Amino acid sequence: MPCATKGAGADPGIARPVAVEAHRFADDGAIPNNPTLPFLVYPGALRLGDDPAAACEALFEANGWGGSWRDGIYPFAHFHSTAHEVLAICRGEATVRFGGAAGIVRTVRPGDVVVIPAGVGHQNLGGADLLVVGAYPQGQRWDLCYGKPEERPRVLRNIERVPLPRTDPVHGTDGPLLEHWLRRP
Repeated sequence: MPCATKGAGADPGIARPVAVEAHRFADDGAIPNNPTLPFLVYPGALRLGDDPAAACEALFEANGWGGSWRDGIYPFAHFHSTAHEVLAICRGEATVRFGGAAGIVRTVRPGDVVVIPAGVGHQNLGGADLLVVGAYPQGQRWDLCYGKPEERPRVLRNIERVPLPRTDPVHGTDGPLLEHWLRRP
């Protein structure tokens, strides 16, 4: 089903409809993951041009996801307890573990997008020439958590309180994120 990108300034030609993959991860004792929201993969969702990072930043901003940054993915297991996160792969590729020790390992490539719910672990296991654009739903500020025992009570409370985003970062008000995250198990 095609999804229309909503929002001024976004290039609707950058986003293409894809079959979104949803993965749920259990708490592994260190990485809490998210008890209700699935991790989403949009494989090959973006048509990348001459300046893919700028195009991704504009797309995310137009769809209500801001605070964007350009970098890679940390090589250590981590998660955010105060914000959901979207990552667009703009250049290179990497093998990334999502969901902690019992999660999945996936190679991400240019044009792929992943949406990581608060609490879901992620770790770059290796790659080459990686450039990622990340962003967060409007009003959400990220923290950096490592799965240490002393973090646990605080991060579990935080994850529970993170509000749902109003829009899909790639497809705006009609995107698959809303379907997957509003339709709870």
